[in-house]
Amino acid sequence: MAKEIERKFLVNDSWQPKEDGQRIAQGYLCTEPAHTVRVRVKGGRGYLTVKGRSEGIQREEFEYEIPLRDAEAMLQLCDGPLVEKVRYREKWGAFCWEIDVFSGANDGLCVAEIELPDDQAEFPRPSWLGREVSGEVRYYNSQLIKHPYSEWKKV
Repeated sequence: MAKEIERKFLVNDSWQPKEDGQRIAQGYLCTEPAHTVRVRVKGGRGYLTVKGRSEGIQREEFEYEIPLRDAEAMLQLCDGPLVEKVRYREKWGAFCWEIDVFSGANDGLCVAEIELPDDQAEFPRPSWLGREVSGEVRYYNSQLIKHPYSEWKKV
């Protein structure tokens, strides 16, 4: 069994990519609170991911590479619009941040995620890091297909 221990933050406007990112298109075959099943096309490869219920910043995660053609066909079976984004990876100290810049129905949203060895791990915080949104359901990719960022009330 694999555990994902991840924290998620908004990204300030001061962040700029240092290199080219990787386009990602993903959809969801299941978005139940207890588990999600995601199909993703990234870098010319296909992936199928099953995630369990979040418990704090932890959850079970199983990801498998699948044939690209299968992933592309499965994306057609997914509910709602696809989540489209460009992912950038940035090393900061001993950790690697994944910064997702969303497009399509979620254009304008930019979040950074860090995977940690345990839920108490300390990590350096880059100056471009904004408010933590770990555990805020509306920022889950599986929820962005149901309630895209473009539909959120702007304050």
